Amino acid sequence: MSEMARIPCVIYRGGTSKGIFLKENDLPSDPAKRDAVICALFGSPDTRQIDGLGGADPLTSKVAIIGPPSRPDADVDYTFGQVDIVSPTVKYNAVCGNISAAVGPYAIDEGLVRPGHTPAKVRIFSTNIKRIIEASVPVAGNAVTVSGDYAIDGVPGTGAQIELNWADTAGANTGTILPTGNPQDSLTVGGLGTISVSIVDVGNPGVFVKAKDLGLKGIEGPEEIDSNLELIESCNAIANAAGEKIGATAFVTLVAPPQTYDSPITGRQVRAENVNYLVRMIYMSKLHKAYSASQTICSGAASVIPGTTVYEVRTPPVEGTDLVRMGHPAGVTELSVLAECSPDGMVFHKIGVCRTARRLMEGYAFVRKELF
Repeated sequence: MSEMARIPCVIYRGGTSKGIFLKENDLPSDPAKRDAVICALFGSPDTRQIDGLGGADPLTSKVAIIGPPSRPDADVDYTFGQVDIVSPTVKYNAVCGNISAAVGPYAIDEGLVRPGHTPAKVRIFSTNIKRIIEASVPVAGNAVTVSGDYAIDGVPGTGAQIELNWADTAGANTGTILPTGNPQDSLTVGGLGTISVSIVDVGNPGVFVKAKDLGLKGIEGPEEIDSNLELIESCNAIANAAGEKIGATAFVTLVAPPQTYDSPITGRQVRAENVNYLVRMIYMSKLHKAYSASQTICSGAASVIPGTTVYEVRTPPVEGTDLVRMGHPAGVTELSVLAECSPDGMVFHKIGVCRTARRLMEGYAFVRKELF
């Protein structure tokens, strides 16, 4: 073992994603060396990631780096990295909402935060977007509660409900919720011509396109979308055009009015009356098999802003509730949105997304010492 360095790590499922959690102090301080160690740990680049711990899928090739708080109003710092499968790179240009659900439990399990009562409040400073995410984590004594009756589509079984409030992330990347100042903009995209989109900045910036404008119904699954290379190319071009317009990475979601369909992932029926609208996210040139938490947040915010493409396709929330429900390839996801119009625009008091998380493994990962 003299050639190998061992690194303490924990594997967590957070929401519909899975990631490796590392402590900042266990990694090289030099960014290039740090990323080389992370790629080696995951087995990248390799489409199977056979020589590492990565799951050979974008949703399972994620890293969370946890460190002491750099702000007095935070309990921990959290840096999210998307570990590329086909190149030796780690991307830090966005935050993962699903993996974020496991940060609070990790901080408590590792003794970084001592819970006083249940649910425990963990204030997480996302270094990616420089904003606070507040997690409400159920605990029993000083231990995280794992069992519960909360279910999310895309994850088998049930678990304890963890709520994340993302209200502080409104405008985090560009300084404003509507980076262009408009609820809708026209983008000129090669091969498509002019197309209407809404660009919204909450969590990670999203660019929302009506599915019908790309010749889709909004109920398609991975087989139909991933094989449509022209569509994928068009969506990537839309993302690039929106990103250039606002100076930040934007993720494409196709939106459509409620429809009844059979989930292409689970086979279960999603009924039109149980959703406010449909979403299909293009992530790393593929259809996301569920819907990312960060775009759930952004999409939910967009759905209450008059004039956006999302607002135009959705049905209003059920009277007396603040729940927004979206139909995605694996089922339904929901969030609570409390907002009000002000002279300066929309003000969000709460953007609450609930997830489950579970500690899967703890131990040591091994990489060659020469990488340090």
